[in-house]
Amino acid sequence: MSITRAYSITSEAVAKERERTGGDTSQVDITKVLTLDTLTLPELGPNDVKLKILAASAEHNIDHAATADTIDITKVRGGKMYPGNSAVGEVIEIGSLVKRFKVGEIVATHCNGEPDQYGYPLRIWAYDQPDSIGWYSEEAVVGEWQIVHVPLHCGLSLWEMAALPLRAPTAYHLWRRALGIYRLKVSTERRAVLNVLSFGGGVGELFVMLAKSEGHNVYFCSGNPERRAALEEIGITAIDQQAFNRFKSKDDIKAFSKKCKDLTGGENMHVVCDMLRGPVFDAGLAVAARQGVNVSSGWQLSQVVSYNSTVQSVKQVTIDHMHYETIEGCQAATELYGRVFKPTIHKEIYSFEDLPRCMQELHDNTQTGIPIIRIAKELPPAVKTLSMAPPKGF
Repeated sequence: MSITRAYSITSEAVAKERERTGGDTSQVDITKVLTLDTLTLPELGPNDVKLKILAASAEHNIDHAATADTIDITKVRGGKMYPGNSAVGEVIEIGSLVKRFKVGEIVATHCNGEPDQYGYPLRIWAYDQPDSIGWYSEEAVVGEWQIVHVPLHCGLSLWEMAALPLRAPTAYHLWRRALGIYRLKVSTERRAVLNVLSFGGGVGELFVMLAKSEGHNVYFCSGNPERRAALEEIGITAIDQQAFNRFKSKDDIKAFSKKCKDLTGGENMHVVCDMLRGPVFDAGLAVAARQGVNVSSGWQLSQVVSYNSTVQSVKQVTIDHMHYETIEGCQAATELYGRVFKPTIHKEIYSFEDLPRCMQELHDNTQTGIPIIRIAKELPPAVKTLSMAPPKGF
């Protein structure tokens, strides 16, 4: 067994911070909850792979774990958890039965923790899957089934590829489901080109990139000016959420609905990806076209939503929920790196020691794109040319 540095969250730290803030999760200081720790790695089994973690991205499920804003998942996990379920690493050792990977190869993790009988996850790795250990660490031991090859010659930098292991499969599956459901109702012959709208962040931007790659009219609604500008550069129409006060009132939603009708010639949006982010859900339903599909993932800000089912029934709108992709879908999504998926990343690449600050800035919503953490101080030759300017402190 070997010991590595890894970040952990304890239920004691979560409880202490909740007490300090009086239960106001918006005021939680993530840096007091997510702390650098040590981890004893398990012995390498015959079907296991040992990784040197090169880079990781910050994910919102870490924010959920640190703030306990939905459930106190750390308490459920026994009082301590090691988070991090999106990373790129180098294979440094393999078990005797491992056939798909070789030492020196660059791979990405996926977070499908416990596939059901159809391959879809019942649990997410490093979140609610019992005994799972995440990848905000310098080294990790994982099962061969938990990693996929990374297309190093896709045209993306190492940091851009590190933004995708969790987000790309999520967007890939959201789009497949949304399009499939819509086509059950409306054939290509009746409506070949769709109006597609997505809200928010990293998954949302990848979702509209997929839709655009297939020839549809795409719209991205975000309060982040840097992200809007990046998407406009590749021909995606951007809508400023802040122009509608982030949909705080019915009048704001009405104004947004009028904007969408103007953009689409009165047709509105055939497919909406809303991610269940607070009032965005109401705005997304308001602009759904007849036979439209609203597809959602995650639970940021709320686990519970409500809507007028009569209105949606008259419009024949389908509201669909998904959790995450199958393992095969995760592998397929990596084939689109650089071809379709070109993520917008935050201007600073954080050092490993700055990971808590990175998560705090994610919590505060002050980043200009997907936040990336450089874990390894020394990068292997295979990716040195794919790294951009080194992060602060290196």
